[in-house]
Amino acid sequence: MPLPMPLPMPVPKPGATPPYPRALSRRQARQMMDTAYLAASMALLWVALYYLPVGGALFQLALPLPLALLQLRQGGRCGAEGLLVAGLLLVALMGPVRGPLVLFPYGLLALWLGWGWSRRWSWWLTGAVGLLIGAAGFLVRILVLSILVGENLWVLITAAAANLLEWLSGLVPLVGAPDLQQVQLLALGLVLLQNLLYVLALHAVAYWIFARLKAPIPEPPEALRALVALDPL
Repeated sequence: MPLPMPLPMPVPKPGATPPYPRALSRRQARQMMDTAYLAASMALLWVALYYLPVGGALFQLALPLPLALLQLRQGGRCGAEGLLVAGLLLVALMGPVRGPLVLFPYGLLALWLGWGWSRRWSWWLTGAVGLLIGAAGFLVRILVLSILVGENLWVLITAAAANLLEWLSGLVPLVGAPDLQQVQLLALGLVLLQNLLYVLALHAVAYWIFARLKAPIPEPPEALRALVALDPL
């Protein structure tokens, strides 16, 4: 049986260049590098927050900043790609449940703050929406962690609110004993207060640091200028 004849190889025309892939421009290469490094920084901060016994407050404060900086430097598309890269990396390192929890609220908060700062929006707007994102993300994490451990972790926050009400009743006489609804409202108020302080701290730290990285955020309003007057850097 005769063997099949091999197909002839195409002969390039004289002076034609081979079809090599187009080289990345300098801007594209920098976007890729910034996305990779800043996404990895956020992922490492999340791993450190989970597994290191010290530095939790500092890690929480720093978590949204890499992706917010990425958006200020390279735009919203790179910020979304960075969040996707960080999420995939954390899924590989921590599993499909704990890894994606970085979205709530740190990933979504980073996207929102970077988006608002790049458009030079007021601190009032970025802070108010950031407060809602932070509170909603905190409640989502409480729900997911409650399912994982098999206990209602909201009870711990409710107990802290009840202790606070009991302490306040010792200072200021209250009419009647607080009911469950009042305790739940106070617990929700504590969550909102915590996230308000957190978002304000993020604005202040970004205002101090990002200007030195040639990616400044908008100036604070007059009512909040005292917050950033004492620059520790």
